[in-house]
Amino acid sequence: MKKVAVLLLSLISLGSMAQGIKTPAPSPTQTLKQDFALSSIEINYSRPAAKGRKVFGDLVPFGKIWRTGANGATKITFGEDVKVGGMPVKAGSYAIYSVPNANEWEIIINKGANNSGLTGYKTEDDVARFKVKPMQLPMNIESFTILLGNLTASSASVQILWENTAVEFPVVADIDSKIMAQINSAMTVDSRPYFQAASYYFDNGKDNSKALEWANKAVEAQPTAFWVMHLKAKIQAKAGDKAGAKATAMKSIELAKEAKNDDYVVLNQKLIATL
Repeated sequence: MKKVAVLLLSLISLGSMAQGIKTPAPSPTQTLKQDFALSSIEINYSRPAAKGRKVFGDLVPFGKIWRTGANGATKITFGEDVKVGGMPVKAGSYAIYSVPNANEWEIIINKGANNSGLTGYKTEDDVARFKVKPMQLPMNIESFTILLGNLTASSASVQILWENTAVEFPVVADIDSKIMAQINSAMTVDSRPYFQAASYYFDNGKDNSKALEWANKAVEAQPTAFWVMHLKAKIQAKAGDKAGAKATAMKSIELAKEAKNDDYVVLNQKLIATL
């Protein structure tokens, strides 16, 4: 009887140990989130490793739809309406599917963000389909990787890399119309964001005379703000008013020195050197 009890206790102990073992996932998940345009892009995916295997054309067959990763569907979430590969996509979460080939890939953005890999995939749920050219990498990428690169104020590239192959596709947001609407609305109230509006107009090639008008208003509101004065100098320089730009930049240097801000001293000196 004692032997039976000892055996049962041993089995229970072994069972408890087995239930408590934690091992690394063979295809670990990664969440990538990037502030983008006026919101963000988030990508959730699993990362299989090559482990000495031939990937494209073998492990991942050519000409067949692929879940673009491992385990569940690779999910991408857009915080605002965008264009993906030149095609309009509403804000929300989607699955990224693909059809790899040696000389061309087809990228598919599909509504099935919660699909289990290919299970649940429906062609009628596709919201965008477009083709991209693969690029050969000079090195080998062991683990499947997705990156967000070439980031600008309104565009980014989703980059897919594995083995010695890379593909990428563009995501573009229309922020200009939204920001212009904000500026137009903000300029109708008493507390007006002159500096921000002038900065946006200057940085994005808008009406330079309007940018200067707002910069002057910003200087009136903050006469000791060396950064505002520096913006005005840049706008004057863009308008071809070299003498005015130099005088304003010198005033910005004076204010920056009083504030012990060496960065703006250097920025203004560099601006003056270009005049």
